[in-house]
Amino acid sequence: MKHTNPTSLTRRGLGGLAAGLGVALALSACGGGTPLDSPSTSAGSGSADSGAPLVVGSADFPESQVIGEIYAGALNAAGVTASTKPNIGSREIYFKAVQDGSVDIVPDYSGNLLSYVDTEATEVSAEDVYKALPGKLPEGLAVLEPAKAESKDAMVVTKATAEKYQLKSIEDLAKVCKDFTMAAPATFETRAYGFPGLKKNYNCELKGLQPFNDGGGNLTLQALLEDKVQVADIYTTTPSIADNDLVVLEDPKNNFKAQQVLPLYNKSKMTDKAKEALNNVSKILTTEDLINLNRSVSGDQKQSAKDAAAAWLKDKGIVK
Repeated sequence: MKHTNPTSLTRRGLGGLAAGLGVALALSACGGGTPLDSPSTSAGSGSADSGAPLVVGSADFPESQVIGEIYAGALNAAGVTASTKPNIGSREIYFKAVQDGSVDIVPDYSGNLLSYVDTEATEVSAEDVYKALPGKLPEGLAVLEPAKAESKDAMVVTKATAEKYQLKSIEDLAKVCKDFTMAAPATFETRAYGFPGLKKNYNCELKGLQPFNDGGGNLTLQALLEDKVQVADIYTTTPSIADNDLVVLEDPKNNFKAQQVLPLYNKSKMTDKAKEALNNVSKILTTEDLINLNRSVSGDQKQSAKDAAAAWLKDKGIVK
C-alpha cells in the first residue's frame, strides 16, 4: 500500500567534500556537526580498569548516529568508558578523525570503505571485501567483525515506472537509461559505483543527474514520486522504500559492493574487552534492525539516536 506521506530519512553521504581539504577546514564546514572537542557521554558507566576512555564518532546521517550510540552503549555496558561525537561529517572527514585520534571508533560500511582506501579495488562480495580491508587500511587503523546488517546503494523506481517499462533489474533499466533522469548526491556522477560503474557494467548512460543533498531523503523521494526523476539512489535500509511501495532494481553484475556494517577503529587505545563488546553487537545487528531503527529516528516517532539505540540495546539484552 502506498503511503501519501513519505517516510523521512537522510542517508549517509559518501562523498561530501572534495578530497584534499584539511580536516580542520572540513570540520568547520560540517554544518550542525558536533565539535571534536565536545563529546556527549552515552548512558552507562565505565571502569578505570578498561583502559583509556573511548570516543565513538559517527557520520552526518541518522543511521550512522544510531549505530554510534549502540557501540557506545555496548562499550559502557561492558565496563569500557565511552562517549559519542555524533554528526562529524562525510567519510572524508570522519576517516581523518579516526586517523588523528580525534575519535577512536566510527561505524562504517565495508564496500564503500574499501573503495575509499583503494579506488581500484575489484572485490564485491561480502567475504572478499572484508578479507581485502586489513591490507588496504593505513597503518594504525583496523576493522572489527562485520555485522549481518547491510545498508547499500540501490537503484530505485516507482512501481508504476517498473510496470510501464518492465523493470526488474539494472540490466532492464539499461534499455531506457537515456530517457531517465536520476536523483542522487552530486558525487554519484563521478564515484566508481555511480555513472562510471553503470556505464561499465550495464552500458547504462542516464539522461542526467538531479543532485540532492538529503541523501535519499524526502526531497529525493518526492522528486521520484512526482516523476521529476525516474530513478533514485536510495539505501536499502531506508523505510520509505517499503512505505511507498518502491521497487529496488536487482544488481546482477554487482555494481554496488557488499556494504556490511562494521567498526573502523584506531588501534592506539582499543582493548580486547572493547573489541569483544563491539563484536557482540555485530553478531546480532541485522538489516531489519537498521530499517526499524531508521524508522524510529526519521519516521513519525522522531526518537533521538540515543533513545533508539538505548531501546535496541535493552531489547537485545546488552543493557539490563
